[in-house]
Amino acid sequence: MAISDTDLKHLRKCVALAREALDAGDQPFGSILVDYTGTTVFSDRNRVKDGDETQHPEFAIARWAAEHLSPQRRARATVYTSGEHCPMCSAAHAWVGLGRIVYATSTEQLTGWLSEWGVPPAPVAPLPISTVAPGVAVDGPAAELTEEMKDLYAAKFRA
Repeated sequence: MAISDTDLKHLRKCVALAREALDAGDQPFGSILVDYTGTTVFSDRNRVKDGDETQHPEFAIARWAAEHLSPQRRARATVYTSGEHCPMCSAAHAWVGLGRIVYATSTEQLTGWLSEWGVPPAPVAPLPISTVAPGVAVDGPAAELTEEMKDLYAAKFRA
């Protein structure tokens, strides 16, 4: 499925959350969970700056959805995110049975930029969602948001 104007509207909210994370001294990632009616039911941003590298917004969405939504509602929901899920978040997404994922920038884009900027690789392999959770519908990246996200990443990671 192609990224629609509605998808872009939701992705722009994720970019705003990523900017909020950056402004708070954190890594620029933000995500929202939208139910089948189009209502945002949960949103969060990265919170890893204090040392817990598992505090990703996509992981928080999975935990919240498992606690608050029925399996049927989870399957019909969409996760929008500023950056493609890491393997941890992809697995959490699949394990709780969430639906489609739409992202602004890909893991491939981010790892390329980080390499270009001389940032050491992460301790976890940069796998695409489709490798970790092959049954999940995924759309992205959104070319319209590439430069804005690259600028946010550069502000945090570029030496």
